[in-house]
Formats: sequence, C-alpha cells, structure tokens
Amino acid sequence: MRPAPRAGFADQVMPQVSSQESSKVSPRVSPHATLSVTPPVSVTPPVTGRMARAVVAAGLLLALPMVVSGAARAQTPAAAPVQPSLQGPAQAVTLGGKLEAKYEASLAGIAVGKGQWAIDINDDQYSATASGGTAGLLKAFAGGSGSGQSIGRVVGGALVPSNYQAVTTSVKKSETIRMLITPGYVKEYSIEPEPPADPEKIPITDAHRRNVIDPMTGSLLRVAGTGELLTPDSCRTGTSIFDGRMRYDLKLDYKRMENVKAEKGYHGPAIVCAVYFTPIAGYVPDRAAIKYLAAQRNIEVTLVPIAGTRVLVPYRMTVPTPLGVAMLEATEFVTSAAPPKAVAKTN
Repeated sequence: MRPAPRAGFADQVMPQVSSQESSKVSPRVSPHATLSVTPPVSVTPPVTGRMARAVVAAGLLLALPMVVSGAARAQTPAAAPVQPSLQGPAQAVTLGGKLEAKYEASLAGIAVGKGQWAIDINDDQYSATASGGTAGLLKAFAGGSGSGQSIGRVVGGALVPSNYQAVTTSVKKSETIRMLITPGYVKEYSIEPEPPADPEKIPITDAHRRNVIDPMTGSLLRVAGTGELLTPDSCRTGTSIFDGRMRYDLKLDYKRMENVKAEKGYHGPAIVCAVYFTPIAGYVPDRAAIKYLAAQRNIEVTLVPIAGTRVLVPYRMTVPTPLGVAMLEATEFVTSAAPPKAVAKTN
C-alpha cells in the first residue's frame, strides 16, 4: 500500500465540525482524551447545488461514517490502568463494555440521514463499526451510503488504533480509504480510486502523519484517572486527526451539564462540550466550507459514557448552518458493561 495523493476534506460531505480560537479554548490538552466529531450517519455527495454546498460547509453529513474510539498519543505514556482493591479473597472487576446505537440526522428539522454504530471494548482490544445513508428529503436528491471500521489495542486503558477503513458509495462512484497505523504514526494510507492531484491544496507531509489518530478512534473521548467521568475537566482537551485526506486539530471546552433520554436505552446525565476545528494540511485554504467550519463558535457535542469503561461517546451534535441547525442525535443508545472477572487475592 502506498501513500495516496492528497484529497480534499471539502470535497466530501463530512461532519468534522468546528473551529478553534486559541483565546477562547482552554489551553490544557490531555493526550489521554480525544474526540473527533464525525457522527455515524453517512451521506455521500453530490446533494445538489446550493443545498449540497451548505451541507458540506456545515459539516453535518459525512461522506464516510465515522466511528469511535478514544486513544492516547503513542509517544506519550498512557494513563495507568485502574487497579482493583486486593482486599478479600477475590474482587470482581469490569474490563470493558459495549454500545449499540442508532442515530438520525436532520437539517432545520428535516430528516436527512440515518446510521448505526457499534463499539466493543475489552481489556486488550477494541473494535468500532458504523454504517448509514441518506434519508428523507436528502435521499430524494441523491442517495448515498457508507460504512467504516476502526480496530486496535487497549494499552494502559487507552485505545490505540491499528487499522482504519471507510467506504462511501453514491450513484456516480464508490470510494475506499484505508490506513495502517502504528502507535502515533499513520504508516500507510490509500484512497481508491486515486483522486486527481490538486496543486491548490496544502500538501500532506510525513510530519502531518505523526502524533495523530484516525477520525473513528478520535470519536471517543477517554477520561484518564479514576474519578468522576462527567466533569468540566473532561471537556478540556484536544487531539490531532488525520483522516486519509486531511490533517486537522480539534479542541474542546466545557459548556454545561444536562440530562438526556433516548427512545431506547440510555437516560441520565450528559456533558456538553464546545468543539473548535483548525485545518492543518490537505485542504484548499480558500475553500468556503473550510473557512465556514473554522469560523464556527457554536458547535456542540453532547457526550455520555459507555458502561464499564472510562470512555465518553457522542450522543448528540449540533452545527449552525446557513439553512438552519444541523443535528445528529441518538434515537437508541444501548450500552452494557462486560461481565465482571474475578481477581484472585494477592498478598
């Protein structure tokens, strides 16, 4: 597999939302908590005319469904795993959890996409898969679908990706992005069919592929330590993402706490974070969609935990657009902890 030529983020309908303004974002960036806001609903371009451009600019719908998993940067020591108390003959400890969720995407209250998301985390590995497609009004203009997968290892409690793949299909074409990842470095990546070179794009260099994670892995926010999960500090973090096309940074900051209730599954507390997006390479600087996303200050992601883990997952995302508020929200969010394992007493 050889490195693929650069391809544009703005050429795809993809919800990497937000922007960054250093004066408005907490400077503390934790290497053990990451979030790439790329919801598991997938929509493929073209949509048509101004509507297509607005949807792209808003970053509501994805050309590749995103998935999940929070990972620490490989070159930074991972947070120490939680050690169970060793008092008594044996202790039951939970070493992972699962999530099965369904999402709906809407634009100004009109349904435009649906998707589903599955995550499985255990004591030494994880997997995340997503699939989705256009729905409602958008499907009438242009049908599209996509699927994605990220797999990797659990190291010291952190999720460290090894393979990433995203496939998108529209009436006109199908495209596959693949990445082979060693800790902290995208060793190989490809886009099939190979897109044409664009001299206006900022080139992707070898340095841009270092100290990054894939967007699916970045979609989970891992909270280090042993304390409460839903605290303001959980939002004050950031990460560097490479998606096979574009290199960008995301920063989060705390906004508020609230309660959520899915039609099926989770109901309880959630934390709401602001998201700020900064493009780095692999994009055309004058592209309107990029400028739009980089200027946003009102994009939010609402996070809730996966049972049995210290990982938070997007439950809802809202993005201001020229056509109204774009929203991705879970309708079903069923999460369960892995069966406890008995740990023998150690003297």
